[in-house]
Amino acid sequence: MKLAFSTNAYTRMPLAAALAGIKAAGFEGVEILADVPHAYPDALDEAAIAGIARELDRLQLVVSNVNANCSFGYWKDAPPEPYFEPSLISPEAKHRADRTRLIFKTLDFAKAIGAKNISITSGRCLAGMPPRLAEKQFAESIRPILDRADELDVNVGIECEPGLFLEYAGELREWIDRIKSPRLGANLDIGHSQVLGEDLGEAITILGDRIWNLHVEDIPGRKHYHMIPGEGTLDWDCVRQALVGIGYQRFATVELYTQTADPQTAAEKSWGFLSRKLFG
Repeated sequence: MKLAFSTNAYTRMPLAAALAGIKAAGFEGVEILADVPHAYPDALDEAAIAGIARELDRLQLVVSNVNANCSFGYWKDAPPEPYFEPSLISPEAKHRADRTRLIFKTLDFAKAIGAKNISITSGRCLAGMPPRLAEKQFAESIRPILDRADELDVNVGIECEPGLFLEYAGELREWIDRIKSPRLGANLDIGHSQVLGEDLGEAITILGDRIWNLHVEDIPGRKHYHMIPGEGTLDWDCVRQALVGIGYQRFATVELYTQTADPQTAAEKSWGFLSRKLFG
């Protein structure tokens, strides 16, 4: 298992500065935010992608994941709750098509910078898209994405999130078994599992070798707020035991989008705690 840190804590600064800070904090891996201000797909051209690849090589950073969970860059006049829109189950066909286009570009970007996986979400069941219809729409929307991922040899991890169509580790496992694509897996956020009341060890075990990347953060009880590891109530011993049990050798990526005011301190504290707790 290896440690990485997400650039979504560094959204008050350019991507190059974020990469340098993450490397300085001690991490060998980085998750790149596929959104503004770092790597929004529609804002990337060949020169920008080549520059990111060179900087990763210079810093000797490995990409743990390309995070395409949200697309704030899509909106010029954002709706009241834009976080997961446009999504693959948006009631509007245009929004679904635009999300697919952005994911395709993210897959191309991931391939160009040597990332083995990207993460996306299922989206929320908005008005006009009840769960019954969302199930049918998600099955239809995900297939061309997985076909493209297979062509590029890049995996797609679904991140379960409280309130979304796909919330729980168990239901994501059912979809993985149902779709039967070797590219479909999980970007498992273990803090989300705690918020949802899941058994942490069971969530890790259920998804097993389909966990392409693990998001880690601490959580205060069952409130959905990402805290610096060691400052909340997450059972890290349970997490470590479960990861050892499945032989997990990919990245544990710290996701602290709540720490934009001082991301460097958050990264350094995270490295200090996790290097002891998960590897000590």
